[in-house]
Amino acid sequence: MKVLIEVDPHKLSATIEVVDTNETVLATGRFGTDNAGYRAMRKRVAAWPERTWAVEGSNGAGRPLAQRLLADGEHVLDVPAKLSARARLFDTGHNRKTDAHDAHSVAVVAVRTTGLRVLSYDAELEALRMLTDRRDELSRTRVQTVNRLHRLLAELIPGTAKKEITAGQAKAMLASVRPRDVVGKTRRRLAAELLAELVVVEKKIKELKKELKAMVLARGSTLMELPGVGPVVAARVLADVGDVARFADRNRFASWTGTAPIEASSGEIVRHRLSRAGNRRMNHMTHIAAATQIRHNTEGRAYYLRKIAAGKTRREAMRCLKRRISDALYRQLVADARAAGIVSAEIGEAGPGGHSGASHKSSAAGLHPHTGTSDQPLPGPAHTTLPPTSPTRKTSPGRTLQTAS
Repeated sequence: MKVLIEVDPHKLSATIEVVDTNETVLATGRFGTDNAGYRAMRKRVAAWPERTWAVEGSNGAGRPLAQRLLADGEHVLDVPAKLSARARLFDTGHNRKTDAHDAHSVAVVAVRTTGLRVLSYDAELEALRMLTDRRDELSRTRVQTVNRLHRLLAELIPGTAKKEITAGQAKAMLASVRPRDVVGKTRRRLAAELLAELVVVEKKIKELKKELKAMVLARGSTLMELPGVGPVVAARVLADVGDVARFADRNRFASWTGTAPIEASSGEIVRHRLSRAGNRRMNHMTHIAAATQIRHNTEGRAYYLRKIAAGKTRREAMRCLKRRISDALYRQLVADARAAGIVSAEIGEAGPGGHSGASHKSSAAGLHPHTGTSDQPLPGPAHTTLPPTSPTRKTSPGRTLQTAS
């Protein structure tokens, strides 16, 4: 019997519900996420060898459990939290949110929805993701350390602290001041400790950058050949995208990256607004690449200046450039996948097929996946369906005669 095992994951527990294709509940249970609880959960479902796991939020709270299941050879689907929330809203129970109700809503989505993303286990990509997350954490730590150091230096040397300061400049500034009072000495000591922390953090960031570059090149990726795409951006793109075959085309990919504007037209007024949907980290990566291209003499800078000359604001021109970079990233990812023999030649053109285990519909697209060019990423206004207005002919003052159309 083929069954679906729906999982509502939490940090310390996981609630499961086993259903068949007719949505008949065969078993339920709540297990801990420790080793003993995980083994008990696997033992509970061992009676159904033809099983498929459906984990809610496999890129969020459900990632640890989904990765453990994949490592053990299980077949796992990703159920977006928004879909399960909608199923719970329209189900009986007045939208009560409990672990049992959540697991059942996941079951409803898994049984009735086609095209859910099939997860795959890639140890190299998982390591790349962890290193990229670690690099982001170190970058945030560096910003906090620099801000605290800047505050202390501004108090030690009023009016001389720079807005942007490096470790070498901070060291020279500390060497030039010798306070004699207890407050000044304490302030200088704390600044010296922050400077030492800054040096250590920057060293770790440089080492991680070298490691990320080596891992990206080892995977055969050519993303770093694109202007503005360095090791950090390339590593984040590879880690978050995973299987590029899950995107039907560049428009779905742009919707996922949040670089496809959303249509907000009304009547005869056609306009678009900024999309807040999609993967915000990927949107940030495209912004970094766009800002880097604008600072240097690249085709992206020329494109950006042409948009401004055409009457667009700087923000609008930046959005157009980010969409263009999103398309370039997708083309490069598809080209690398073809070179590695992972996807067929039709990917990115006719549909998302060709990858083993990939779904035929992309579950990663945003609310408006059907986009077009980078300048007009959404379809234009609908064609007029009302009959044309017939001309009128005056017959006498105050009266008109309708002509035959």
